[in-house]
Amino acid sequence: MFVVDTNVLVYAMNEDSPHHPACHGLIARWRGEVGAWYLTWGNCYEFLRVVTHPRVLNRPRTLKEGWSFLESIMASPGLGFLLPTERHAEVAAKTFREYPHLSGNILHDAETAILMRENGIRRIYTRDSDLRRFEFLEVVDPTSIQ
Repeated sequence: MFVVDTNVLVYAMNEDSPHHPACHGLIARWRGEVGAWYLTWGNCYEFLRVVTHPRVLNRPRTLKEGWSFLESIMASPGLGFLLPTERHAEVAAKTFREYPHLSGNILHDAETAILMRENGIRRIYTRDSDLRRFEFLEVVDPTSIQ
């Protein structure tokens, strides 16, 4: 079981990225597997924000193109979405006590980390080094996989 972070989705869609081949290949492989892998809705919306933003990509996509990409991934037999449980506030409070200096943009990553923690998932595929600060996660750089 693992989570796929926003940047992996962005690289998988963005053919201009040097990380496209690795990330696109992994997404294609995972789409065909029945084993459990996860996204969060927050990361899906962040993906749409990034791929449609003209200041982020040289060739931004339309909302329709971004959503179509996500729909193709959502058709994967093993894909699930991490959702808050009844323990969400408790796990968030514990995490904030352990990491009291979190602020600003890192709180989006904290939401992903908290969702993973409360759902018992440790591994996340990401190029975002900020997630390494959460010691309860196993961060895997998708471009380092052979």
